[in-house]
Amino acid sequence: MSDATPEVLGRDERRLAELGYKQSLNRAWSGFSNFAISFTIISVLAGCFTTYGQAWNNGGPIAITWGWPIISAFILIVALSMSELVSKYPTAGAIYWWSSEMGGRVWGWFTGWFNMIGLIGVVASVDYACATFLNAVLGLYKVDFIFNFGDDAHILRETFFLFAVILVLHALINIFQTQLLALFNNVSVWVHVIGVAVIVAILAFVPDTHQSFDFVFTKRINNSGFSGGMFWFYILPLGFLLTQYTITGFDASAHISEETKDAEQAAARGVWRSVFYSAVIGWIVLLAITFAATDVKAINEGAGSSLAIFDSALTPAAAKAVVLISTIGQFFCGMACLTSASRMFYAFSRDRAVPGNRLWTRLTQKRVPSYAVMMVALLSLLITLPALHGDENAFPFAFFAVVSITVIGLYIAYVIPIFLRWRMGDKFQPASWTLGRKYKWMNAVAVGEVAIITVVFCLPFTPAAVPWNDGFKWEAFNYAPLTVGLVLIGAWLGWILWAKKHWPGHVREVDPFGEGAEIRPDVPTTPPEPEPGSAPA
Repeated sequence: MSDATPEVLGRDERRLAELGYKQSLNRAWSGFSNFAISFTIISVLAGCFTTYGQAWNNGGPIAITWGWPIISAFILIVALSMSELVSKYPTAGAIYWWSSEMGGRVWGWFTGWFNMIGLIGVVASVDYACATFLNAVLGLYKVDFIFNFGDDAHILRETFFLFAVILVLHALINIFQTQLLALFNNVSVWVHVIGVAVIVAILAFVPDTHQSFDFVFTKRINNSGFSGGMFWFYILPLGFLLTQYTITGFDASAHISEETKDAEQAAARGVWRSVFYSAVIGWIVLLAITFAATDVKAINEGAGSSLAIFDSALTPAAAKAVVLISTIGQFFCGMACLTSASRMFYAFSRDRAVPGNRLWTRLTQKRVPSYAVMMVALLSLLITLPALHGDENAFPFAFFAVVSITVIGLYIAYVIPIFLRWRMGDKFQPASWTLGRKYKWMNAVAVGEVAIITVVFCLPFTPAAVPWNDGFKWEAFNYAPLTVGLVLIGAWLGWILWAKKHWPGHVREVDPFGEGAEIRPDVPTTPPEPEPGSAPA
């Protein structure tokens, strides 16, 4: 740092300086806290409950009991591939930074915008789902304040109002209680673990009867409206959205790497471990829910939702407990989502890729990108506005469109740097956490899986969403491909008209080898040598 005042740098700070950035954010997160934020964002108390109906209606129990572990295995391969990259490049920008470094500015530019729309989508979808469950909780307790939550009138307006309130609360916590964010995420891990245990126990012991193993592991259901002849190649894959959406957002461990101690190892472990443990715990809770799904008629009438299962299988007190625990878990999840998204927005702005970047990179005295937090919350609100409208049963098709936006945006962003690392082959020099030679097949599998799900989740979820059908309805339209397409077109125009000539790519804030850079003598200035095979077998 030739023009900066001398400062003491540890290994984490030195590595960050080698990547071109000064330690602006507060590096106070432990390895467990890093794992906790991704585990919280994945949140089996959120995705498993809120998108259960997607799998029930598109495939039925087999989409849940078999789809979950199979798709989870593919997602774990994606996560392991990303772990190797975050160990090499532990920056808040993370995914787009990796792409820029390995493929050049144009790759980084498009990766960044896909990652951004995906992160905004995950904030929107999680907080809207939390509002849906909170609405159900208030309805169970017959709350009548501002709205009468105890009746069936104005459900979509009530839900959107609660959604806005939750977004504001999460923004305030992220801005003014940042010193507690790591603690909140640590607590959230135990809320999820203990909460799942309580819910599984309730679902196991409260219902008078349970479904058979034959039903849970072999039953097929098609409530999509599409022909049964399309079941295996179209309808069932739509049901996999449950798994693909729930186990996402684990890039948070990478975005928080600049705030994590021993980031080269801790952030890498945070990525893959959050996926692995969520997959195991999520399958347990999904099995418990499906075994309790005895009143199939009532569940179908309730759009296949988990709420319909709780209402039909449990006593009122037990149902209240399950929904309340899930709502609390979802609240923690949304809070962590906003943290992750705001850090990416901050980092992308720091590299001057976002209009108004000077505003989004302003930090408070507690070193929080407050304007980035507020902007992400506002954008999340705006893309969810179509959820104010639904069908005659107050079913918000727009919610599942936002879910698709999340999955498509994030997984495209995940797989671009994985593809670039695969393309580099042995030219890529890994850091201390490495896949070894396994990268060759793991990277290829990750790229293939994401290519398939990107196509699947752009498809209509119901015949009413097919534009050339007589019964086409705009409120049923899956606007995920439209939104993602607009982002792609916008990013392409931005690149052609401005970024190609003016965007610098990585903006180096510091020169780690300049005069005045003082390194702690008791901390190594270079990371340990790579250990091939350090990833789990």
